[in-house]
Amino acid sequence: MQQTVSKRVNALAASQTLAMSQKSSELRSQGIDVINLSVGEPDFNTPEHIKRAAVKAIEDNFSFYTPVPGYLSLRKAVSEKLRRENGVDFAPEQIVVGCGAKHALSNVIMATVNPGDEVLIPVPAWVSYMEMVKLAEGVPVTVSTGLEQDFKITPAQLREAITPRTRALLLCSPSNPTGSVYSREELKALVDVLVDFPDVLVISDEIYEHINYTGVPYTSMASFPELEGRVAVINGVSKAYAMTGWRIGYCALPLHLAKAVTKLQGQMTSGVSSIAQKAAEAAYTGSQECVEEMRQAFERRRNLVVELAGKIPGLRISEPQGAFYLFPDVTHYLGKRFGEKTIATDSDLALYLLEEAHVATVAGSAFCAPGYIRLSYATSDDRLREAFARIATALAALK
Repeated sequence: MQQTVSKRVNALAASQTLAMSQKSSELRSQGIDVINLSVGEPDFNTPEHIKRAAVKAIEDNFSFYTPVPGYLSLRKAVSEKLRRENGVDFAPEQIVVGCGAKHALSNVIMATVNPGDEVLIPVPAWVSYMEMVKLAEGVPVTVSTGLEQDFKITPAQLREAITPRTRALLLCSPSNPTGSVYSREELKALVDVLVDFPDVLVISDEIYEHINYTGVPYTSMASFPELEGRVAVINGVSKAYAMTGWRIGYCALPLHLAKAVTKLQGQMTSGVSSIAQKAAEAAYTGSQECVEEMRQAFERRRNLVVELAGKIPGLRISEPQGAFYLFPDVTHYLGKRFGEKTIATDSDLALYLLEEAHVATVAGSAFCAPGYIRLSYATSDDRLREAFARIATALAALK
């Protein structure tokens, strides 16, 4: 007899970003040259000084179980980073290291959301936010933004969305999938609303903080004194230090919530990789020149893809101010045909671009934003030029 799958897993949607990446891999295995713009992963190698720290950790026998919330030395390094770069004070005891920012975020949601609690999520939003809330038996409440407002929630929208059941606001800046970055003034306007609702926790996903093209220092939601004791910061080393495979992220949050997250992690996964933790410690305590070098490369690529996209008729874009994604409106092409095939949805268009142009993208509907597609520009300039040439040709073929 085949065993049944749990209702909680059956209720989850599969990650469309990972699904598209898998499809592109299958085509590549057939010898097809697919340009993968579907995955949010820097194409740079981990900096040398970080790799050397990992090797030294192996040689120094950091091979035993680690403390559940992470090595104290790493949590001290994170605490100092938050103080130095963001002007916020979180003691090491308020920091819990997880297996990537995704794990840290999931832990915070599981530790704070009760069945029936509402979590406000401005959309477009990363594919996993809604599913994490559902897994905690919470209710994801999406608040739609659009290209005209640079994909940012307004204070009026926030106030209208809050109900007596609202447990948290989940905010991501710079944004995946749009690249939008909230200014300090825009965040302050949201804070002015939140002060009227003291029971609402702010979960601030800041994983892309260093990939910022605004020219002004990044503003963390935890830096507003009006929200003291009400912010959970999510961050990690994956994006800024090109360490996606090392799987190190963290949450920094009020002490009682940090204890709750530690309790949960202690029963689920325990402490994360000893070697990866020592590498992350080197990332935070060593030279930060590598971070700026990669940021400059991403900004150059941002400028390139904005230029290339601007030459394709029918694409509407908002120039991203951070992260490494372009999120164009593709509704101009919906309803068009290629032979006997009708492109009815953004998912149809993403599949068409994969099959005909051999460029992997992700449909905007995966991010609760139908009518868009997401393209990652975390690849070389030459590959980006080739990808957009292919996209332009494929879109021109639609009638």
